[in-house]
Amino acid sequence: MRNKSLFIILLLWPAVSKAESLNIPSDSSRVYDLDEVVVVSQPKDTYRLRQQPLASTVIGRDQLVDHGMGDIRDVSAFVPSLAMPAYGSRFTSSIYVRGIGSRVNSPSMGVYVDNIPLSNKTAFNTHLYQTDRVDVLRGPQGTLYGMNAEGGLVRIYSKSPFSHQGTALKLGLGTAFYRNVEVAHSQQLSSKAAFSLAGFYQGTNGFYRNTQTDRSADKMDEAGGRFRLMLRPSAHWNIDFISDYQYVRQNANPYGVLHLDNNRVDDPSQNEQSCYQRNLLTNGLHIQYSGAGFIMQSTTSWQFLRDRLLMDADYSPSDFFKVDQRQLSNSLSQEFTIKSANKSRWHWTNGMFLAHEWLKTTAPNTFGQAFSQQMGSRIGNMIYGQIFRSLADRMGETAAAAMIERLGGVRVNMGLWVPSSFHTPQSNIGIFHESNIEIAEHLTATVGLRYNYSRNSISYDTSGQANMDFSIMGSAAKVKMVSPFVNQEHSSFQQLLPKFGLLYRWSNGSNIYTTVTKGYRSGGFNIQLFSDIIQTDVQNNLRVALQQAMEARKDIEVNISHTDEEYATLLEGIRFKPEESWNYEAGAHLNLFGNTVQADLAAYYMQIRNQQLSVFSSDYGYGRKMVNAGRSYSCGLELAVRGQALSDHLSWAATYAYTHAEFKDYTTNDNATGEAVDYCGKRVPFVPEHSFSLLADYRVDLHHDNFKAIIFGADLNGLGSIYWDEMNTYQQQVYALLGAHIGVQLECCHVNLWARNLTNTHYNTFAFQSKATGKSLYFAQRGNPFQLGIDFGWNF
Repeated sequence: MRNKSLFIILLLWPAVSKAESLNIPSDSSRVYDLDEVVVVSQPKDTYRLRQQPLASTVIGRDQLVDHGMGDIRDVSAFVPSLAMPAYGSRFTSSIYVRGIGSRVNSPSMGVYVDNIPLSNKTAFNTHLYQTDRVDVLRGPQGTLYGMNAEGGLVRIYSKSPFSHQGTALKLGLGTAFYRNVEVAHSQQLSSKAAFSLAGFYQGTNGFYRNTQTDRSADKMDEAGGRFRLMLRPSAHWNIDFISDYQYVRQNANPYGVLHLDNNRVDDPSQNEQSCYQRNLLTNGLHIQYSGAGFIMQSTTSWQFLRDRLLMDADYSPSDFFKVDQRQLSNSLSQEFTIKSANKSRWHWTNGMFLAHEWLKTTAPNTFGQAFSQQMGSRIGNMIYGQIFRSLADRMGETAAAAMIERLGGVRVNMGLWVPSSFHTPQSNIGIFHESNIEIAEHLTATVGLRYNYSRNSISYDTSGQANMDFSIMGSAAKVKMVSPFVNQEHSSFQQLLPKFGLLYRWSNGSNIYTTVTKGYRSGGFNIQLFSDIIQTDVQNNLRVALQQAMEARKDIEVNISHTDEEYATLLEGIRFKPEESWNYEAGAHLNLFGNTVQADLAAYYMQIRNQQLSVFSSDYGYGRKMVNAGRSYSCGLELAVRGQALSDHLSWAATYAYTHAEFKDYTTNDNATGEAVDYCGKRVPFVPEHSFSLLADYRVDLHHDNFKAIIFGADLNGLGSIYWDEMNTYQQQVYALLGAHIGVQLECCHVNLWARNLTNTHYNTFAFQSKATGKSLYFAQRGNPFQLGIDFGWNF
């Protein structure tokens, strides 16, 4: 049962009511640290987060529920340096932090749910419900967590049925027909066993309409359920089993044409509505044994993901190109850890991590009528030009043109289909150690090292299948050209990921620290690039196929074979290297003014080699690819301050982060001109230069049997500027979103009226350039406009 004064929307700190609900004496002169109040099992940490040499933010269950944080995107708005924009659909769960991140392939941050690592980036953006706490660790966490934690780590913990009993029900309703239902029941069967069962449904009709289909361009429905069983058979053993299933279906990619002169975005106008659906099942078994001076833990997980992305890949009213991509993934992971549990000066953690993911992707590309007409016209013009030049040399241009027309001219119809199948299994092994040594009374040194081995493989079976029906000066023929690419490749990578840190603490809990850590993102293969590779290959071989048809003067089928040199060139195009970085950081966790204000500060400098960037292919713009910039750097400042005043009736918080991410050595060649393009000195795209948040809540206590309190609150968060390309030609300027809420706390329930984007600020969450239609166009996705809603909650 929640405490009477629980309904205070605080983002970065717990209310005194939470301390009371946990039987911690209330102290109006103290701001409680969520990390010391919300206790969760940590297999690897030997100190609380604010006592470690790293930058971190902890968000508790009250803040998540009362502030309406439904996923990591909502959380990121109030965490310094962290940005997880709404990119088209839940398929793209890109996280940017401290100047690194990408839309495809290897993620910049790791995500753990109840100590279970999420192996596929597509699963990162899931619904948060019945959540006890979210930790965000910034800076490389590779020593304890391995590859793909270069920017940091997000740890999500669900409620323990030993700590929460009873039944909870939540209902929500808002504009755009937002609706939300959550129900959960937790019960302690005995002192040794407890379980919880929870389910949710959430949906919205969306804010934008596709003008071509007259359907919502961003409608979404999602639902799921979670079962958790916790056993404590003895004082030494703890067993925790979790099974979580989530389903989402949404209309996706609500992109409209972006006008660079005024930053205006048209309504989406696509001849076929893009959509995405995902089935995600996550199972985990955590076993802990507490011995004399040590704790051993084992975490076993299995994740199943099946999804489908149907995308109108030209984003236009014309039928040029669409993709029907399906993923089927099974992931297994096993981690063993043993850490010290004593009061000595040496605290240590050892562990081993094993993981393997089986991933099959099918992504047939269908080229529509508009593409066929465009390509047919292009091929026809090419044939016409050859014939015209040959005749004009003998009879003159006027006579040549007349003869071609008299004999029937040149007409070509063409269709193209690209079936694709990819198997991309990945394996990972990690062995790690970290020591925290108290070398003096107030000084602690941290030393860690991880050996990481990964192997990525690709087996592909794809082809370009072109059908041409042409008539050349009275001679007609049909040509079928098949150009297959079938091969397999693999890459393996080894890394040592060290960590060094020093922390000096005072008796009031304040401390300063400095760290040096290495970060690492694994390399791999670009399967998204094959649509452009096939299109280029078809173009290059059309002349051969047409020449054979004209010589044969009949219908023929042409099969194109590829040499080892061509496969080697293809491999260089689809393979990208690992990204490596060194992070140098200094910071402080301060308890000020008699512990009534907490301040967290960090300054960092990151050197990055082979930075991974997600870009559109420069040939036709059909495929995305991961490329490596030579060298770049990122530096910045992070600040988070929070406190309470007016006898704890007023709570406030503020965060700010500045990020400067710039290329030092990155050069490419322009495919059209062949000239070198130098990006040195340009900002890294998609990374916000500024991020900030402010919030304040004031509670009015009501001395009434039924009405307990009214809470008035407001918050502000914003990002910018954000460049959308490597050349920094267009950007999203700084914008801010204002929200407000009024909550009423009753005896057994609460009511919360909320509003988001009160000023109806216009901003773009994503923008890009596409050449899929043959023209160079800019597209963008607009952020959500003003929204109003109300939530009801009951506890039984």
